[in-house]
This record gives sequence, structure tokens and C-alpha cells, in this order.
Amino acid sequence: MKVIELHRSLTESNDRDAERLREKLKKKGILMINLMSSPGTGKTTLLSRIIRDIGGDVRIGVLEADIEAQVDAERIEALGARSIQAHTDGMCHMDAGMTEAALDAMGTEDLDIIFLENIGNLICPAEYDTGAGLNVMMLGVPEGDDKPLKYPLMFSMSDALVITKTDALPFFDFDMEKCCERVRRLNPDIRIFPVSAKTGDGMKDLEEWLKEKMLKEEMQ
Repeated sequence: MKVIELHRSLTESNDRDAERLREKLKKKGILMINLMSSPGTGKTTLLSRIIRDIGGDVRIGVLEADIEAQVDAERIEALGARSIQAHTDGMCHMDAGMTEAALDAMGTEDLDIIFLENIGNLICPAEYDTGAGLNVMMLGVPEGDDKPLKYPLMFSMSDALVITKTDALPFFDFDMEKCCERVRRLNPDIRIFPVSAKTGDGMKDLEEWLKEKMLKEEMQ
């Protein structure tokens, strides 16, 4: 298992670094997705499902950002996807410089989609451009439908919202309609995908959207 130790980028021009990285990946026809959520929302479980479902057709890489552990990258690698664990030296987010260093260590050749599994946090990751082509956030049903009211920036800057663990809806006081209404009030253009990685419900729509975005990136 390959692990890279990362430290906060010393540059003060993160936005410029992010745009340069975005263009670099675009020229290679690679779509990078910045995946953000609270801890325990099921990022690795969702990615595992995506790899099992479409990994035969789409070449997937996963950059697992974590403060210390490497168990998530080991799970992903066991499924046959390329993966690297990026230790962030206690930082609660990834920036463009850290992301590029991890990508260089992992290698991007022969990949179609790279998922950056950002640090579990609904505040810091929303404030730093990583150079990703898409920002996707996840919200678990057990977290409640009021998160858009508490963390508006994260919902405002995301291209898509994946509402996970929908198989748990009967057991939690989660109003799907109210949640979606709150999210669209902040971000009218956001795509919303209610899914259960456990049962597979809703995964096809999400996976088709990902493949559509991937093909668009390759054609540019």
C-alpha cells in the first residue's frame, strides 16, 4: 500500500494552482471529482459500489485523503482500482498543491475518473479549490434534513448532492422533499441523487451521470 505524507501548500495562490491542475487533467481527458461529506456518510462504501458497478468499463483512481489511517485505501485497492492514501498532517482539507502532489505519487496514466475522497468535514473542504472538475457532496439520511441550513457554503458550491443511506429512511425523521427544497434554494442548478450503496437503489442514475461527465471531459 502506497502512502504519501502531505503538508499544507506554502503557495498563496491556490486558486491559480487549482486552475492549472484542472487544465492539466482536462488535457489528459481525466475527470477528477472532489467528494466531500461529514465523517461516516459512507464515501468509501459509495466508491466501492461504483467501482464494482462500472469499474469494468471505466478506469478509476481514488485519492484517499485522511489525517492518519490507511484502511480506506486498502479497501479500494482490494477492489482493483488504483489508490493512494494521502496523510494530511492534521489538516482538515485538501488544497490544489496537496492534491497535485498526491496525484503525481499515485500516477494518472490510463485513468478515466479520479475520485478525491476529501477529509470528512462540511466546512474546510468547501473553502479550498482542489483543481477538481466537479465538486460532489454527500449527505447521509441519519444526519438529518437540516444540514443545508447549517452548512450553506458546501451545498452552494457543489455540482451534485448524493443523499446516501436511503434504505434507512423508515428509521429516521428525514424529509426528502424538504431537504431537496432547501438545497435548491441555495443552488438551483445542483443535481440531486438519492441512493443506497447497500441495496443499489438510485445508483444507476448516479453512475450514468458520472459516465456522461467523463465522456464530456474526454471530448474537450
